[in-house]
Amino acid sequence: MDAQGRRRADNIDPADQWVLNPDTGEYELRLNNSAPQSTVPGPRRAARRAEGAARSRTDAPGRDAPEAPGRDVPAPRRRRAVPEEPAPGRRGRRPAKKTGKGKKVLKWTGGGMALVLVVVGAAGYLYLKHLEGNVDTTDVGTAGASHFRKDEAFNMLLIGTDKRTGEGNEGYGDKGSSGHADTTLLLHVAKDRSNATVMSIPRDMIVDIPDCETKQEDGSFETIPGIHDRFGYSLGVSGRDAGCTMRTVQELTGIKPDHFVMADFNAIKTLTAAVDGVDVCVEKAVNDPDSHLKLPAGPSKVEGEQALAFVRTRHSWGNQGDLDRIKVQQQFLASLMRKMSSSDTLTSPTKLIKLAEAATDALTVDKAIGKVGTLKDIALELKKVPPKNIAFATVPVRDNPAETVKVTVVVDETKAPPIFDAIKNDVSFTEVKQKQQKEKAAVAARLKGTKAPASEVRVQVLNGGAADGSAQKTLNWLQLNESITKSENGGNAPAELARTTLEYAPDQAAQARTLAAAMGLSGAAMKPGESVTNSQGLPTMTLTLGKDFKGAGIPLTGPAKIDVDKSTADKVQCAG
Repeated sequence: MDAQGRRRADNIDPADQWVLNPDTGEYELRLNNSAPQSTVPGPRRAARRAEGAARSRTDAPGRDAPEAPGRDVPAPRRRRAVPEEPAPGRRGRRPAKKTGKGKKVLKWTGGGMALVLVVVGAAGYLYLKHLEGNVDTTDVGTAGASHFRKDEAFNMLLIGTDKRTGEGNEGYGDKGSSGHADTTLLLHVAKDRSNATVMSIPRDMIVDIPDCETKQEDGSFETIPGIHDRFGYSLGVSGRDAGCTMRTVQELTGIKPDHFVMADFNAIKTLTAAVDGVDVCVEKAVNDPDSHLKLPAGPSKVEGEQALAFVRTRHSWGNQGDLDRIKVQQQFLASLMRKMSSSDTLTSPTKLIKLAEAATDALTVDKAIGKVGTLKDIALELKKVPPKNIAFATVPVRDNPAETVKVTVVVDETKAPPIFDAIKNDVSFTEVKQKQQKEKAAVAARLKGTKAPASEVRVQVLNGGAADGSAQKTLNWLQLNESITKSENGGNAPAELARTTLEYAPDQAAQARTLAAAMGLSGAAMKPGESVTNSQGLPTMTLTLGKDFKGAGIPLTGPAKIDVDKSTADKVQCAG
């Protein structure tokens, strides 16, 4: 294949194949070895045309006059008509190629622009790789999810360690600490992104820390035996990693964290500096010699060392214990979230770059979210949640009854389970008004009205996440105890559900009310929709037992009343 053919085969732009013919002074487009396909006037040709045009203007006779005898003047060249504007939808004539200096300028501009785009694109790619190089990752194995899912609810464990590594952190006491789970928050983001819950877990709470498998530097795995001790010891002690803390949270709450983000002391200093400080408020002036925090009463702005002192101090708040410090840390985090999502930050490239550098350099995450693109996706999903619907709460606790001198706490078994269940079932701690108003009206309408006789109720029972055998046990209970004999076992549901639902057609509403009363279902569990056909070919309702199903005959009236002291991210509060 000749060179020109190779160019075409390699998709070379024909514009790069214009050749100057020295004999004619013309630029010729040569796509192969045959004659030129197109020409563009060169300098010599242009000069001859100009000279001929000048003679024509001075010597040519009038339009209708015969040529003067004895004059050897060539007839004026017929001008090519200017083409009309092509009709819409039709291809027009390609414009003539630029020549000489004009063509060089166009070529330089196009090539220069391409170079700029390549450089910028490469710089962006290299910068992303640089940011990824900042992020430390930990392989937590099965303790977390294998990848981040943007279309689902997710749970993320935020761990603040008390490890003293890093410049300027040696003087904070306990400098030999291996890095315990000093501040831990479980962030739950709802599937529809309408709300989120941030639940603090006290570090001095006595819990069961389960056996956990950790990956060693040589790639091997080691199982660290479990202990019954403070929650903070789920990290750092005996080589426990963040995966062990994730497993401890699941053991404690029944909620499986999907991912974790861990930060040390430097994170607070660098993140607050990147956003030019965080606004805080204290009820009275603070002068803490231990943390070196000094603030006047009222609002202030803190960053760097002062911000770290604000979240570390205990002796300035309430009863000077860790539980009061947790409330202050929640207020600080809410203020930091407001500052990071403010227009002042988001519209400043300088601040955004500083924030990206600070965040990636100070954080350790699980391997599944170690890419900068994934961290960006998580940030964008979090940004969808309105601050007024981000609730802060703390695991309810009580004093440890095993201690004479009260130092540690234990889970309040009365108040904590409803909170854990609400998070597992994607229930908001905040008032999402529109949604609640619609649901209340729908619930009232579903439960009111006449009920059908039990003998007329037809229902198919499916297992959608309940314990094995639940569908058959429920079927037996309905037939023996509630006389709902027209019922059958439909097997497993196509997908698992968090909550039990009863779907029925409009003309089955009376049957649905009867079954809801028998099962102890709330109006929220009743789902107007379509009926299905049972084994006798008759229309029937569908009862799907979800993960919240507690057993045949045990009422399902929705989550218990949540007794929790909470705040929201949009509220400015003063610590005291």
